[in-house]
Amino acid sequence: METNKPQRNSTSDTVRQSQTINKEEEQILLDPYNHILQTGNEKLVDLNFPNIFNYWLKIPQDKLNAISDIIHMMETVGFMFDDIQDDSPLRDGGPTAHNVYGIASTLNTVLYIMTIGLKRVMELNHPEAAQIYAEQVKHFCAGQGTEIYWRDNYICPSEAAYKRMAIRKMSALVTMMWKLMQLFSDNEMDVTNLIGILGLYCQIRNDYSNLYLDEYAKGKGYCEDLTEGKFSFPIIHAIQKNPGFKEITNILKQRTKDIEVKRYCLNLLKKFGSDEYTRTVLEELDKEMRDEVERLDGNPLFHKVLDSLLNWKN
Repeated sequence: METNKPQRNSTSDTVRQSQTINKEEEQILLDPYNHILQTGNEKLVDLNFPNIFNYWLKIPQDKLNAISDIIHMMETVGFMFDDIQDDSPLRDGGPTAHNVYGIASTLNTVLYIMTIGLKRVMELNHPEAAQIYAEQVKHFCAGQGTEIYWRDNYICPSEAAYKRMAIRKMSALVTMMWKLMQLFSDNEMDVTNLIGILGLYCQIRNDYSNLYLDEYAKGKGYCEDLTEGKFSFPIIHAIQKNPGFKEITNILKQRTKDIEVKRYCLNLLKKFGSDEYTRTVLEELDKEMRDEVERLDGNPLFHKVLDSLLNWKN
């Protein structure tokens, strides 16, 4: 008499099934990513950069949509990666992904989305696309790693070194967007200088906003860069201008959360003119970008987004 035995999948069946990720499994992998998508953080796509660049490049809509999606994905995981490296508690006023889902799961999601991004790049069906992706991810990591090295080893960089780091870190995704779009355009215009200035401007603007804008404090926490021990642009100016003065460096080493200590540090920056110096540099970079746009035959959409980035003047 035969007995009913439970059927078991063969090993080969299990192997085949492992090659497909079902919806339930993918949802688990994407939870940290979907969490950060809910933030209102400024994004390149939200700032209309795909259409700004397409004013010059005139690529087909399907390619524009595909590249916009790739950049949006990469920028979002960049936020997640940055939050882990800085141990940031907040992103746009809500808890960061790793504070909800843990560092391990969030890092895994970052890598998962990056592989999806690479797959999407390859689906653009251009032989140079993957190389552009790899090169700009490398530049982003180089800039990010340099900044972390300074922070964790208490090394105040020169202003020139800071600018090189900022351009690598902040220009990488914009450069990726431009170069991927240009693959499908007849326009061979070189915007390297414009994108470099934009990257530097955005990094210094972020540094200034972190210390001085109430709106930024609501999203990230009050002067969070001081808690992270970050050598931001105003901090570098103050330290380099007063090499024998150790208080600012000592405050950074404490990774303080004390609001009164942070206010004291801001008073030191004001005393050394670092806030005004930073504003002056931002104004100069803003003018350089506008002049460069005109040199490149103009782009009203670019001027419009530059106007929207002037909230640091308030």
